[in-house]
Amino acid sequence: MKLDFYINYKGNCKEAFLFYEHHLGGKITMMSTFREMPDEANIPEERKDDILHARIEIGGAVLMGADIPQAEPMRSAYLSLRVDSAEEAERLYQLLSDGGEIFMKM
Repeated sequence: MKLDFYINYKGNCKEAFLFYEHHLGGKITMMSTFREMPDEANIPEERKDDILHARIEIGGAVLMGADIPQAEPMRSAYLSLRVDSAEEAERLYQLLSDGGEIFMKM
């Protein structure tokens, strides 16, 4: 059994997944928009380019996500990264803290 994670984003799913792919060495294996749905006529025009479903593989784990307008910040669940060196931890900390919310400083 494997446990995968699903995160709802408030309009920045594509940006986040491209960031993860570039900086965390992930590989996006799927990314579809509401515009690509067979019956996208009922989707408001301003949401058609939002992400309906995305999937990325990072270090043997799978992260999935979507743009959900009413998405709330995670309150009781957290994701963590295990890295091989202090230097890699510092590099990722700097990248993720730029524009991110820090709950506990390294």
